[in-house]
Amino acid sequence: MARIENLNLSQRMTNELGKAIVKGVYSPETGFPTEAKLCDEYGISRTAVREAVKMLAAKGLISSRPRQGIRVEAADRWNLYDTNVLSWMLESSPSLLVLKEFLQMRLAIEPQAAALAANAQNSEAIENISIALEKMRRAVENGEGSMHDADLQFHTAILQASGNRFFYQLREFITTALNVSIQHTTPAKSNNSAIVEEHEKVYNAIAQGHAERAKNMMTYLIDEAMTVIEREIAEA
Repeated sequence: MARIENLNLSQRMTNELGKAIVKGVYSPETGFPTEAKLCDEYGISRTAVREAVKMLAAKGLISSRPRQGIRVEAADRWNLYDTNVLSWMLESSPSLLVLKEFLQMRLAIEPQAAALAANAQNSEAIENISIALEKMRRAVENGEGSMHDADLQFHTAILQASGNRFFYQLREFITTALNVSIQHTTPAKSNNSAIVEEHEKVYNAIAQGHAERAKNMMTYLIDEAMTVIEREIAEA
């Protein structure tokens, strides 16, 4: 019996069941356990189970209707912008394929965000990009701080510098996927100094107001990551 204990029972339940759905343990074909069975299997109250069911339904993974019970929804109905759903997908076996789709989305957004940032010339926002870049540099040269965290900060700072509120509201989604993406792409390059230099080219183009160059430099960054992911998919 897989018991869920301690605090935030509904959230823990949501996490366990969400992962199971994404991995295919529960599917539209196999069905979903009843509330009573879940209570017995996980050793928690029906109230906690119902709250978890509501959370999963809000994420598009299941639906609950009178007289029909709980049904698992097809994958194309899941809310992929939900950071929990994305995390569960990236943890599952086809994570490289998910990362490829994510990179395709980044190609549609981040180069344009970089171009907008270059045009907007918001000095405070550009300074935030510079701060993130400097953190990346210090991590490589002095082992100070986390390059991974600084890399994430760099990309989210560009979203903010774009001045586009819709782009900036994607920051949690992009950060969630970048956390996994960087783990695949950074070791493959094996030259952190070169990575910093590539990011610096993006920053310089933005700071100097060269929108087209900023767009091209960001596209190059993401294309490199795409090459790594596609190679890993081919070798899998």
